[in-house]
This record gives sequence, structure tokens and C-alpha cells, in this order.
Amino acid sequence: MYQAAESSSWGGGNYHNIATRRSASSSSSSDPLERVVRLASGSAVVIFSMSTCCMCHAVKRLFCGMGVHPTVYELDQDPKGKEMERALSRLLGNSPGVPVVFIGGKLIGAMDRVMASHINGTLVPLLKEAGALWL
Repeated sequence: MYQAAESSSWGGGNYHNIATRRSASSSSSSDPLERVVRLASGSAVVIFSMSTCCMCHAVKRLFCGMGVHPTVYELDQDPKGKEMERALSRLLGNSPGVPVVFIGGKLIGAMDRVMASHINGTLVPLLKEAGALWL
């Protein structure tokens, strides 16, 4: 499962306030899309989320239920989260910005694409290929 940096009712995993996870290159990169790409490639499964979004909660539960420990970035808890949400929306063709899932650094999409992949059996192979699932 994922967990909040400070505290959470969830166990295990990587749960980040984007603002608390900065690298040396983040200060030089002010482009929200660049930041999204950099963060998305940092872990096997990355979810861009809003802490109050029910669909975000559902996708996080899906992965945790499968034994996958996603890295979660809560955009509503980041000062530049709105800009990143707009960048994610553009990546998805101007559809709602969250949740957005990346597996192995590749954009999977929003909840509908994740669920379609889960139902048609292509999600597990993607997770295995990314090293997020071993069975």
C-alpha cells in the first residue's frame, strides 16, 4: 500500500507530497510537464492524485489490492500542483487531470484506461514488466 509522508491510515509504499521530494534538477526545471515526466519515471508505478478525489482513491486501492506499492503524488498538496494537473490533462487530451497512472515511466492514462487494462488482462503483464509485480 501507499502511505503519507507524515502519517496515514495506509501501510507500506511510497506516498509523497511533491513539494517534499525535490532534486537538484527540480530547481532548474519550472516546466510542469517536465516535472511530471521526471517524477513519473522515478518508480515502477506512479499515480498523480488529489487527496479528496474518490476515483483517485479507487485506483490506489486497486493497485494496493494487487500487491503493488505505487508512488503517489497528491497534487492538491503541492504549490505547483494546479500547473501539473493542467499538464496531465493536456497529456490525456484535455480530459480530467486525475488520477493519472504511469507504469514503468509510460503513461497508462486515467481510471478508465487502467480499469480497461485490468479487465482485459493487460495490466498484470505491464506491472510485471515494470518490476512492480513478481508473481
